[in-house]
Amino acid sequence: MATPNKVRPHITQNEALLFELSSPGKIGYQLPDLDVPAVDARQVLGAENVRDEIQGFPEVSEVEVIRHFTRLSTWNYAIDLGLYPLGSCTMKYNPRVNETVARIDGLAWAHPYQPEPLSQGALEVIDALEKALSEITGMDAVTLQPAAGAHGEMTGLLLIHAFLASQGNPRKYILCPDSAHGTNPATAAMIGYEVVNVKSNSRGMVDLDALEKAVTEDTAGLMVTNPNTVGVFERDIQKVAHILHSKGAQIYMDGANMNALVGVTRPGDFGADVMHLNLHKTFSTPHGGGGPGAGAVACKAHLAPFLPTPRLKREDGKLAWEHNLPNSVGKVRAFYGNFGVLIRALAYILAHGGPGLRNATLDAVLNATYLRKKLEAFFDLPLNEPSMHEVVFSHDRQAAQGVRTGDIAKRLIDYGFHPYTTAFPMIVSGAMMIEPTETEPKRELDAFAEALIQIAKEIEEDPKFVLAAPHSTRTSRVDETSAARKPILRWKP
Repeated sequence: MATPNKVRPHITQNEALLFELSSPGKIGYQLPDLDVPAVDARQVLGAENVRDEIQGFPEVSEVEVIRHFTRLSTWNYAIDLGLYPLGSCTMKYNPRVNETVARIDGLAWAHPYQPEPLSQGALEVIDALEKALSEITGMDAVTLQPAAGAHGEMTGLLLIHAFLASQGNPRKYILCPDSAHGTNPATAAMIGYEVVNVKSNSRGMVDLDALEKAVTEDTAGLMVTNPNTVGVFERDIQKVAHILHSKGAQIYMDGANMNALVGVTRPGDFGADVMHLNLHKTFSTPHGGGGPGAGAVACKAHLAPFLPTPRLKREDGKLAWEHNLPNSVGKVRAFYGNFGVLIRALAYILAHGGPGLRNATLDAVLNATYLRKKLEAFFDLPLNEPSMHEVVFSHDRQAAQGVRTGDIAKRLIDYGFHPYTTAFPMIVSGAMMIEPTETEPKRELDAFAEALIQIAKEIEEDPKFVLAAPHSTRTSRVDETSAARKPILRWKP
């Protein structure tokens, strides 16, 4: 019989809201007496612009504020606390040297309207990063404007559309494998293309026969993730590229999983025409809370004239922005991209160097393969292809006991770990998608694997106990749909 005492201890106090801590008349500051004449704010600002108090505003002391937010911060799971096994999301540790470099005053306080002669350092950062990413991807040109991965997808498809339109026909269809990221078909639809789904074969790769039947003279391109969302490398990617190129169509590669390829192989060498890179994932920027991000786009020479404006140029040793680009798709973001993320990405690349980046890739693949070997005796492995940066298990064995992937993830919280990605990709029944990244040490991987092994054993002994998990959290299991759509808040003004 499984018992809650197997879990790691947590502090479980139920922190009150600031409004509930409030006491009338309490303040968190004190000021000296005025040494200048007092001014009536109503006369200066106008009575209609001044109010006596903020209705319902909490009145608390300084120590109450500090302790309140500090206690709340201990409730958050963080990459500095432990492993984030989120497959397809690449939540890895961010080296502190990145943060130090990003906080250099001349970079951190650079203003986007600062004159170009006074912005040479910032422009050199952008130029150096573009060149590094071009070399890493095997592409001819790079833009750093897009704000995140899906934004990069949109930019890449805009390039394809503009290129094909310049040849007289932008075409009608974009092909998306059933293993694609969900943003791929959504992006294609936003650009105005119709989406055609391409089935995977039994090995989890693009089915070449199905692809050949799907490609026509109206096909604009294929959006393919490599390695794909089941963590498998598309071994036939050069054949895929040949099929598309033989009909004049383009290959867009979703580079969300590029951390499995850096320093080992280059998309430009195996047939990709354009791709995006999630700089905040592969090249390490804190990725929690929905941002910040950067979705750099790299492309071959034939697409480069259509890249977003402006583009960097060097004249007499100085960098400047070139705005006169008649074939450009235009701006896709205000100013020149999420600059802080760009600094961190360049710091990460320069700190590692070529050999270091390759080693990071090999470590990412090694860690995923290690977890696969530790866990494959306890969970179904639907695909027998080598794992790259992530491994995808199925809940099928546990589902026979009535326990599904979401239930296992909930129980994992009791063991002190953030859950893996549940129920994605959808081509795997009850997917359990795990990506350890290259930054995790063996001890952490062993602890994570042992937690999942124990949960598998608990399911065999007492599935109802796991179905009721989590047991040690401040809030028990909730109806997630109702919680998102109809949240219940305790405080009322």
